[in-house]
Amino acid sequence: MKLSREEAAGRIMVALDYPDATAAEALVNSLDGIPCYMKVGMQLFYAAGPGFVIGLKERGYKVFLDLKMHDIPNTVKGGANSITKLGVDMFNVHAAGGVDMMKAALEGVEQALASDVALARPLVIAVTQLTSTSKQVLNEEIGINGSVEEAVVRYAQLAKQAGLGGVVASPQEVQRIKAACGADFRTITPGIRPAGADLNDQSRIMTPREALQQGTDYMVIGRPITAAANPRLALESIIEELI
Repeated sequence: MKLSREEAAGRIMVALDYPDATAAEALVNSLDGIPCYMKVGMQLFYAAGPGFVIGLKERGYKVFLDLKMHDIPNTVKGGANSITKLGVDMFNVHAAGGVDMMKAALEGVEQALASDVALARPLVIAVTQLTSTSKQVLNEEIGINGSVEEAVVRYAQLAKQAGLGGVVASPQEVQRIKAACGADFRTITPGIRPAGADLNDQSRIMTPREALQQGTDYMVIGRPITAAANPRLALESIIEELI
């Protein structure tokens, strides 16, 4: 697969896993001009609030708001409505909440879009199994039998049934997800580590190039960029690897 520099950058979601807006802003400033996605997760969103997300959008970044909503359908519907009004490009719910809950998220999106024609439709995706989940944890602690891959594909099929546009999964499951749900069903893959990088708390990983070869649509990369001595150089090196 041949990617332009801009296309390669657009496949990368930089995980802004910071405790406050000041630290995150320093990283964002260091990457200025690179058209990557910015992923805002729980720690930063709960500390910095919606204003930080709006600021990223005003600077021209695409934003994946990674809050993994998992609640009763009506609550998730309301949350999806609020998130859509922030103007994010993508957000997620947890597939373990079931089909009705995932459908409710889409209903919340539709309500928000109906209230403001200037809003763009975000891609709603589902979390399947965390990349830190091993087969032992899946079987003995979560209580789901079978392999992690089987559980992931099952959740992906439920997300597809609910009308969602894709799932978060490890790169190792991408091909089976695409086979089960279609080539246009998006895969967003954490657990991406450039060759030689620390594994940290991830257990199902691939390099950026390997993940691309598996057919993933987006790859979430955090500490190999954010903890690098020169984050911009680290991101540029990953882009070079992809093209």
